[in-house]
Amino acid sequence: MTKIRKLYYFDKKQVKKMISFLNNDDVFFTDISFSPMVVLNHLLPQRYKFMPESYVLKDKKNIRALITVAPSKNPLKQLEIHKLLFQENNYHEAEELIQYVVSKYKANGVVSFIVKIDDYLSDLIRLFIAKCGFSQISYEKLWMNKEYNSYTFEELSEKYNSKMFRGYRGSDVSVVSNMYNEQLLPHIRPLLGKDVKDFKDSFYAGLRYYTEYKYVYRDKNTKNIHAFLFIRSVDNTNFVLDIIQSSWDDINLDELLAFAYAQVKKRTQKAKLYIKSKKYIQQYEKYEKELIDKNFECVQNKAILTNSSAKIIKNESESVKYTVLSQFYSGLSITNKSQVK
Repeated sequence: MTKIRKLYYFDKKQVKKMISFLNNDDVFFTDISFSPMVVLNHLLPQRYKFMPESYVLKDKKNIRALITVAPSKNPLKQLEIHKLLFQENNYHEAEELIQYVVSKYKANGVVSFIVKIDDYLSDLIRLFIAKCGFSQISYEKLWMNKEYNSYTFEELSEKYNSKMFRGYRGSDVSVVSNMYNEQLLPHIRPLLGKDVKDFKDSFYAGLRYYTEYKYVYRDKNTKNIHAFLFIRSVDNTNFVLDIIQSSWDDINLDELLAFAYAQVKKRTQKAKLYIKSKKYIQQYEKYEKELIDKNFECVQNKAILTNSSAKIIKNESESVKYTVLSQFYSGLSITNKSQVK
């Protein structure tokens, strides 16, 4: 007889044993958030939630599966299935957890869910599509360049004009929101489009489980914004850079990359930066070609699935094993064939 309940702090030891094969569980535990703030988060109405919430499927005293749901900047609009951990081939238990959280949060007013899955986990992708009502809509990749990561802050500072950059301000939300929606492929906009709320900081911004830095790249004469740089990390070592740029402007990617690397290197020299590319934007092919030409290596490819009711018109052509859905690339090799002892 199994039951589903919230993840509690006293589950930490058992979960740690389950994920011991990852070799480095810091990022995973940061996401699951065993912090006291989770208690406060559970008490808040859905529209004010700011921390991930986790649920476990238990059989007597043993945790058999775990799922973590993370809020977006607009928690009523969309949630992300951030983590999913279950015993290998026990897809029926994973399905039970997915159906539970989707039903629970939709009853609280959440419009849709999104999940990003490593493309080699084909059985897991089929589970979401065939059993849980999700549709695959696109892909995202992460790219890494070892040479860039080896530069110091001083070396990087010589590669960009600091006058072209400034910190993100609250008054920039409309411009950045329009820029983001403009760059999306038309058939993707109903599914992944964002409004100004998605680019505003919430009241609980200082209590977030992740660190983020936001900047704009602008014309130093006209002050017009040409690109928005969004850098996020959950462990202050591995950072992801997402660039939103105007569809009408050509930007100097070398300058943007040098600036972004400099911002993380000045905080910690051990920092690694990964560049995100999105197949659902209009400049995707050009952007990816530039990364390849600059000797960036693709280290992760994730399929994007959603259960949004919007319709996509264009088709995009003891000793236990666990399958893991992990939201963030940590630089480690994670497979679903690892053994837990």
